[in-house]
Amino acid sequence: MAIEDDEKPRIRTSHDIGQDLSLLSVEELDGRIALLKAEIARLETALTMKRATREAADRIFRS
Repeated sequence: MAIEDDEKPRIRTSHDIGQDLSLLSVEELDGRIALLKAEIARLETALTMKRATREAADRIFRS
């Protein structure tokens, strides 16, 4: 009997900082690294935008 799609184990698509990595496969570790690199890029973009907004506000209030 075939396993239905909703009965298949779900691959976790998130990562908890400090979690045990010993049970993850090489592919899962590669996936986690890609996920975290994408999140770092997203955070850096948000940081750049917030800094630009803050600098613009500082320039307005200094003049």
